[in-house]
Amino acid sequence: QVRLVESGGGSVQAGGSLRLSCLVSGDTDDFYEMGWFRQGQGKEREKVADINVRSGNQYYAISSVEGRFTISQDRPKNTLYLLMTQLKPEDTAMYYCAARRFGQLWHEAGVNWGQGTQVTVSS
Repeated sequence: QVRLVESGGGSVQAGGSLRLSCLVSGDTDDFYEMGWFRQGQGKEREKVADINVRSGNQYYAISSVEGRFTISQDRPKNTLYLLMTQLKPEDTAMYYCAARRFGQLWHEAGVNWGQGTQVTVSS
């Protein structure tokens, strides 16, 4: 059974940094992409970034995070990271990691999700 566990969230002041981690366990051999999503209060969940597990190619879905956030993976450690710098109050949200297999879409059942870690940025 696949399990994703996020950590590293917290409260920081604007301009600060956090590094989120997502530890993955279970059968992950057929993972195609892993990603970070976020959901602010009263807002819909949105993709922040994803990374191809094999090639390492990264994609940032939100223009305002480009240059500030970096998605990376440590495959021997089965860990996905999101380094967030120059944080802004609008980055405040619950952050989730997720993994999908080839052919799955992110919104489909069967995609594996973590429980989330809260990030709060104060001005």
